[in-house]
Amino acid sequence: MKNATITSQQKSARIAGLIFLFIVIGWILNWTLIDSKLIVTGDVTKTINNIIANELLFRVSLTFELIFAICSLLLAFALFIILKPINKNISFLALNLKLVESIIAVVIVLITFITLQMLNGKAYLTIFKPEQMQDVIGLFINIRSSCSTISMVFLGLNFIVFFYLLFKSKYVPGVLSIFGIISYLLILVYSLISMIIPQDVIVNTISMIFFMPSIIFEITIGLWLLIKGVNIKTEDETELKSDRT
Repeated sequence: MKNATITSQQKSARIAGLIFLFIVIGWILNWTLIDSKLIVTGDVTKTINNIIANELLFRVSLTFELIFAICSLLLAFALFIILKPINKNISFLALNLKLVESIIAVVIVLITFITLQMLNGKAYLTIFKPEQMQDVIGLFINIRSSCSTISMVFLGLNFIVFFYLLFKSKYVPGVLSIFGIISYLLILVYSLISMIIPQDVIVNTISMIFFMPSIIFEITIGLWLLIKGVNIKTEDETELKSDRT
């Protein structure tokens, strides 16, 4: 029974490592190649024009966002399996926090898709005047941005809990777990600040200070879990070490 649990944890560790790498690399590529060229912070008109001119590219970005949301949930299940033996209740709490984050991410995709339909739908022009239409679409884009900020709150919370348990478990080096906790604490702080201060006021360079540690960490933990897995000591190994000392 114990061997089966350990085997399950090791398999889940490899899966978690792979998903970590897929999400962080995919997110970087999606943002660098697509979103950064289409979304103009603080300028709804330019954003709308960019989306209209690059609709296919925008749809590709939406598809990736939906895939990332699904992968985030799979990642949470993998981490839950790894950390359940440490504390089932706390790991279940982290899983539920991740579920909320994933639901919000799907809602963001839905809101964005509705915005795209409105941009393409001539029927909406019979209800709204062109200038009103732009205001309505601008509202949807702002709602999308606000939902992203709320999603980051839950992202920070669930990973702080997960990596607290990982630190407690000693499955990976403690310094790596602490790095993860600090990285997502920065994201949590950034998202809370963004809820108070308009995002267009927060300079991109400053925001990168909050996000860069988590990017480095996800690549590091992804490679670690994929290659090394988790260091699970059985009771027999612990007793043997104790006897030797």
